[in-house]
Amino acid sequence: MAHQDKGRDTSELSNQQALRLALEWLLGGVSWADVCFREDCSWSPKLLVWVGLLWAWGDEKTLQGRFTAARKIALRMGAGRKAVATSYQAFTKMLRRWSVTLVELVQQRWREAVRDRLADRFTVAGFIPFGGDGSKFGLARTQSLECAFAPLKTRQRAKTKRGRQQAARKARQHRRRSKQQRAASARAKKADSPQLAVTVLWHLLCGLPWSWRLGPSGTSEREQLRQMLVELPTGALVVADAGFYGYEMWQALLTAGHAFVMRVGSNVHLLRRLGYVRERDDLVYFWPDREAAKGQPPLVLRLVVIHDGRQPVYLVTSVLDHRRLSNRQVIEFYRLRWGVEVFYRHVKQTYALRKLRSRAAANAPLEATWALLGLWALAFYAYCHLQAQNIPPSRVSMAQVLRAFRQPMREYKSRPDHGEDLHALLDRAIIDHYRRQSKASRDYPCKKREPGAGPPHFRLAKHKQQQKALELRDKIEKGLAA
Repeated sequence: MAHQDKGRDTSELSNQQALRLALEWLLGGVSWADVCFREDCSWSPKLLVWVGLLWAWGDEKTLQGRFTAARKIALRMGAGRKAVATSYQAFTKMLRRWSVTLVELVQQRWREAVRDRLADRFTVAGFIPFGGDGSKFGLARTQSLECAFAPLKTRQRAKTKRGRQQAARKARQHRRRSKQQRAASARAKKADSPQLAVTVLWHLLCGLPWSWRLGPSGTSEREQLRQMLVELPTGALVVADAGFYGYEMWQALLTAGHAFVMRVGSNVHLLRRLGYVRERDDLVYFWPDREAAKGQPPLVLRLVVIHDGRQPVYLVTSVLDHRRLSNRQVIEFYRLRWGVEVFYRHVKQTYALRKLRSRAAANAPLEATWALLGLWALAFYAYCHLQAQNIPPSRVSMAQVLRAFRQPMREYKSRPDHGEDLHALLDRAIIDHYRRQSKASRDYPCKKREPGAGPPHFRLAKHKQQQKALELRDKIEKGLAA
């Protein structure tokens, strides 16, 4: 993957040429040899990915309008034949058939490129740090989406004729109610609305997504994270909030050879003085009764307590050696985890994907997948472009980066004015150093505030637990020796 600034002066290029160079740089090195379309298919793998990214970057009101514009731009750039299908339905059909393969190829190439191009940020303190977090995209209340992505009870009800009749009757009753009754009914209706759950693994220092999983409302974030562990590089350190707790979750990370830093709350019980290893004041054990009864070993963890200004925050890490990972580094990694929340803000607000536009269940995951891939492409291109100016990813404005790409897309037939070409716009996509005052609206009484996670429960290990732990340790040591 060559540097995007190498070669011609981009200020002399037309908008379509600048976009073409950007796409060729992003997809340079991707091998399409293993992707074989039918001989009579007017699409090619390269053209489909180009149109998919341009479709994700577009700002037209409808998805079909975005496709029409993206197809015109791609053909103008010479990416395919003029006879390529004009139907949006044919485009989505191709995406449904090939998105998994094509997205995997692009992801693999970009992961290698991130490691090479952002090498000074890729590894720190001997670890490759990733933040994990989940969120949800809103969906339209169509029957197709309700059957696929609503909470389980709503899905089961939507699949039966009687359930649909009951939903229609409730909707008629809702219109006849008073304002207060309608508000209460709307809150209950929102809880039953279909949503697309997403869990993302995000590189904490490079500021880029690494992998993600999608599923219906109610999908376990922990299970989605466990599915992505095979895609993590050796030496990964996973940082996550209090929702990603559990023996199976943490054991899966350790079995895969990864370390972790996790926040723990009142839903976690930790043991002290179990005697499984040489004791220290900051050592705790996670050993639920169910796992103990199955003969599973306790998880030995190091406890780090910090204060966020309002309440203490309890962190546990699987790295017991202070020389490998100090308390200060643990705190810094957890502080960087906030970047995942910022990433979701970019997706939902800057990218305007709080609610997906797809009306069919088969298309909603496609829209979300290509939106995440498109945001990855924008951010990676901008970070590498501004790297020459020593601009860190934290100072890059994603809103301005998005505008920098959308302006050439809107004016793809013409040449840019002086200082309005793609790279000139990216040069100005920087957040200033001005420190803004806290907004008074943050203390507004109606502002939603999530309850704190609370402290974990600590208890001293009982004598029976100590004996069982020692017996288990002896069995494990004898098994290893044998």
